[in-house]
Amino acid sequence: METELDGKRKVILVTDGDRIAKKAVEIAAHNVGARCISRSAGNPTTRSGQELVELIKKAPLDPVVVMLDDRGFNGPGRGESALAYISNHPEIQVLGVLAVASNTEGVSGCTVDASISRSGKVITDPVDKWGMPEQDLLEGDTVEVIDSLNLPLVIGIGDIGKMDQADEAGKGAPLTTKAFQTILERSGFNVVG
Repeated sequence: METELDGKRKVILVTDGDRIAKKAVEIAAHNVGARCISRSAGNPTTRSGQELVELIKKAPLDPVVVMLDDRGFNGPGRGESALAYISNHPEIQVLGVLAVASNTEGVSGCTVDASISRSGKVITDPVDKWGMPEQDLLEGDTVEVIDSLNLPLVIGIGDIGKMDQADEAGKGAPLTTKAFQTILERSGFNVVG
Protein backbone atom coordinates (compact mmCIF):
# COMPACT_ATOMS: atom_id res chain seq x y z
CA MET A 1 0.00 0.00 0.00
CA GLU A 2 1.24 3.48 -0.78
CA THR A 3 1.58 5.73 2.23
CA GLU A 4 -0.04 9.09 2.79
CA LEU A 5 3.39 10.56 2.04
CA ASP A 6 3.25 9.69 -1.66
CA GLY A 7 1.39 12.95 -2.33
CA LYS A 8 -1.44 11.30 -4.20
CA ARG A 9 -4.98 12.14 -3.20
CA LYS A 10 -6.96 9.07 -2.10
CA VAL A 11 -10.30 8.86 -3.91
CA ILE A 12 -13.46 6.73 -3.90
CA LEU A 13 -15.47 6.98 -7.12
CA VAL A 14 -19.25 6.45 -7.19
CA THR A 15 -21.10 5.83 -10.46
CA ASP A 16 -24.28 7.69 -9.53
CA GLY A 17 -25.04 11.35 -9.00
CA ASP A 18 -28.76 12.07 -9.02
CA ARG A 19 -30.45 14.07 -6.26
CA ILE A 20 -31.34 11.05 -4.09
CA ALA A 21 -27.92 9.44 -4.53
CA LYS A 22 -26.22 12.74 -3.66
CA LYS A 23 -27.92 12.89 -0.25
CA ALA A 24 -27.08 9.26 0.52
CA VAL A 25 -23.45 9.62 -0.61
CA GLU A 26 -22.98 12.80 1.46
CA ILE A 27 -24.29 11.05 4.58
CA ALA A 28 -22.31 7.85 3.98
CA ALA A 29 -19.09 9.83 3.35
CA HIS A 30 -19.63 11.68 6.63
CA ASN A 31 -20.28 8.37 8.40
CA VAL A 32 -16.85 7.01 7.40
CA GLY A 33 -14.87 10.24 7.84
CA ALA A 34 -14.50 10.97 4.12
CA ARG A 35 -14.88 14.26 2.27
CA CYS A 36 -17.63 14.26 -0.36
CA ILE A 37 -17.35 16.63 -3.30
CA SER A 38 -21.03 17.53 -3.54
CA ARG A 39 -20.37 19.62 -6.66
CA SER A 40 -19.51 16.39 -8.49
CA ALA A 41 -23.17 15.34 -8.33
CA GLY A 42 -25.34 15.70 -11.39
CA ASN A 43 -27.53 13.62 -13.63
CA PRO A 44 -25.59 13.53 -15.87
CA THR A 45 -22.18 14.67 -14.61
CA THR A 46 -21.71 18.32 -15.52
CA ARG A 47 -18.01 18.74 -14.72
CA SER A 48 -15.10 17.41 -16.75
CA GLY A 49 -12.52 15.02 -15.33
CA GLN A 50 -10.04 17.89 -15.29
CA GLU A 51 -12.39 20.10 -13.24
CA LEU A 52 -13.07 17.25 -10.82
CA VAL A 53 -9.35 16.60 -10.28
CA GLU A 54 -8.92 20.27 -9.34
CA LEU A 55 -11.76 19.95 -6.81
CA ILE A 56 -10.21 16.76 -5.42
CA LYS A 57 -6.88 18.54 -4.93
CA LYS A 58 -8.63 21.31 -2.97
CA ALA A 59 -10.46 18.92 -0.62
CA PRO A 60 -9.24 19.34 2.97
CA LEU A 61 -8.79 15.64 3.71
CA ASP A 62 -8.66 12.13 2.29
CA PRO A 63 -10.41 10.02 1.25
CA VAL A 64 -12.35 12.12 -1.22
CA VAL A 65 -15.65 10.81 -2.62
CA VAL A 66 -16.57 11.80 -6.18
CA MET A 67 -19.88 11.09 -7.96
CA LEU A 68 -20.08 10.36 -11.70
CA ASP A 69 -23.24 9.77 -13.72
CA ASP A 70 -24.16 9.07 -17.37
CA ARG A 71 -27.93 9.56 -16.84
CA GLY A 72 -28.88 6.30 -18.48
CA PHE A 73 -26.72 6.86 -21.57
CA ASN A 74 -25.67 3.56 -23.15
CA GLY A 75 -22.00 3.68 -24.10
CA PRO A 76 -19.28 6.07 -22.95
CA GLY A 77 -20.91 9.18 -21.53
CA ARG A 78 -19.80 12.21 -19.52
CA GLY A 79 -19.59 10.31 -16.24
CA GLU A 80 -17.49 7.50 -17.69
CA SER A 81 -15.18 9.96 -19.47
CA ALA A 82 -14.55 11.77 -16.17
CA LEU A 83 -14.12 8.45 -14.36
CA ALA A 84 -11.43 7.37 -16.81
CA TYR A 85 -9.64 10.73 -16.60
CA ILE A 86 -9.57 10.70 -12.79
CA SER A 87 -8.50 7.03 -12.64
CA ASN A 88 -5.53 7.66 -14.93
CA HIS A 89 -4.40 10.92 -13.31
CA PRO A 90 -0.87 10.70 -11.84
CA GLU A 91 -1.80 12.68 -8.71
CA ILE A 92 -4.80 10.49 -7.84
CA GLN A 93 -4.89 7.09 -6.16
CA VAL A 94 -8.29 5.45 -6.56
CA LEU A 95 -8.97 3.34 -3.48
CA GLY A 96 -12.03 1.79 -5.08
CA VAL A 97 -15.11 2.32 -7.19
CA LEU A 98 -18.68 1.94 -6.01
CA ALA A 99 -20.34 0.53 -9.16
CA VAL A 100 -24.06 1.30 -9.13
CA ALA A 101 -26.53 -0.99 -10.91
CA SER A 102 -29.31 0.43 -13.06
CA ASN A 103 -31.95 -0.74 -15.53
CA THR A 104 -30.20 0.59 -18.62
CA GLU A 105 -30.82 -1.75 -21.57
CA GLY A 106 -28.05 -3.24 -23.68
CA VAL A 107 -25.06 -2.33 -21.51
CA SER A 108 -21.96 -4.49 -21.29
CA GLY A 109 -21.66 -4.10 -17.50
CA CYS A 110 -18.60 -4.71 -15.32
CA THR A 111 -17.11 -7.31 -13.04
CA VAL A 112 -17.04 -6.68 -9.28
CA ASP A 113 -14.79 -7.85 -6.47
CA ALA A 114 -17.78 -7.91 -4.12
CA SER A 115 -21.19 -6.28 -3.69
CA ILE A 116 -23.37 -4.95 -0.90
CA SER A 117 -26.76 -6.67 -0.98
CA ARG A 118 -30.02 -5.02 0.01
CA SER A 119 -29.81 -6.90 3.32
CA GLY A 120 -26.44 -5.24 4.03
CA LYS A 121 -24.29 -8.31 3.48
CA VAL A 122 -21.00 -8.31 1.57
CA ILE A 123 -21.44 -10.92 -1.18
CA THR A 124 -19.25 -12.14 -4.04
CA ASP A 125 -21.90 -11.77 -6.77
CA PRO A 126 -22.98 -8.59 -8.55
CA VAL A 127 -26.35 -7.10 -7.61
CA ASP A 128 -29.21 -5.54 -9.54
CA LYS A 129 -30.79 -2.11 -9.10
CA TRP A 130 -32.72 -3.37 -6.07
CA GLY A 131 -29.63 -4.82 -4.38
CA MET A 132 -30.55 -8.42 -5.15
CA PRO A 133 -27.83 -10.90 -6.22
CA GLU A 134 -27.29 -11.20 -9.99
CA GLN A 135 -25.37 -13.59 -12.20
CA ASP A 136 -22.27 -12.64 -14.18
CA LEU A 137 -21.90 -8.83 -14.45
CA LEU A 138 -23.18 -5.73 -12.71
CA GLU A 139 -25.18 -3.77 -15.27
CA GLY A 140 -25.39 0.02 -15.13
CA ASP A 141 -25.10 3.07 -17.34
CA THR A 142 -21.88 4.44 -15.86
CA VAL A 143 -19.94 1.19 -15.31
CA GLU A 144 -19.05 0.00 -18.81
CA VAL A 145 -15.57 1.57 -18.79
CA ILE A 146 -14.60 0.10 -15.39
CA ASP A 147 -13.16 -3.22 -16.59
CA SER A 148 -10.76 -1.42 -18.94
CA LEU A 149 -9.26 0.82 -16.23
CA ASN A 150 -7.31 -1.66 -14.08
CA LEU A 151 -8.87 -0.32 -10.87
CA PRO A 152 -7.80 -1.89 -7.57
CA LEU A 153 -11.26 -2.58 -6.16
CA VAL A 154 -14.81 -2.56 -7.53
CA ILE A 155 -17.74 -2.89 -5.12
CA GLY A 156 -21.22 -3.31 -6.57
CA ILE A 157 -24.39 -1.84 -5.10
CA GLY A 158 -28.01 -1.28 -6.09
CA ASP A 159 -29.61 2.12 -6.64
CA ILE A 160 -28.02 4.36 -4.00
CA GLY A 161 -30.42 5.99 -1.54
CA LYS A 162 -33.22 3.68 -2.68
CA MET A 163 -33.37 -0.15 -2.88
CA ASP A 164 -36.92 -0.29 -1.51
CA GLN A 165 -35.99 2.27 1.18
CA ALA A 166 -33.18 0.08 2.58
CA ASP A 167 -30.58 2.79 1.81
CA GLU A 168 -32.58 5.96 2.45
CA ALA A 169 -30.63 9.03 3.51
CA GLY A 170 -33.10 9.43 6.39
CA LYS A 171 -31.95 6.05 7.72
CA GLY A 172 -28.29 7.05 7.49
CA ALA A 173 -27.68 5.49 4.05
CA PRO A 174 -26.57 2.22 5.68
CA LEU A 175 -25.82 0.29 2.47
CA THR A 176 -23.73 3.06 0.91
CA THR A 177 -21.96 3.46 4.26
CA LYS A 178 -21.22 -0.30 4.32
CA ALA A 179 -19.87 -0.06 0.76
CA PHE A 180 -17.52 2.80 1.70
CA GLN A 181 -16.38 0.91 4.82
CA THR A 182 -15.66 -2.14 2.67
CA ILE A 183 -13.59 -0.09 0.22
CA LEU A 184 -11.63 1.55 3.04
CA GLU A 185 -10.97 -1.76 4.80
CA ARG A 186 -9.96 -3.66 1.66
CA SER A 187 -7.78 -0.83 0.36
CA GLY A 188 -5.91 -0.62 3.67
CA PHE A 189 -6.75 3.08 4.05
CA ASN A 190 -6.34 4.15 7.66
CA VAL A 191 -9.02 6.65 8.65
CA VAL A 192 -7.82 8.75 11.56
CA GLY A 193 -10.42 9.82 14.12
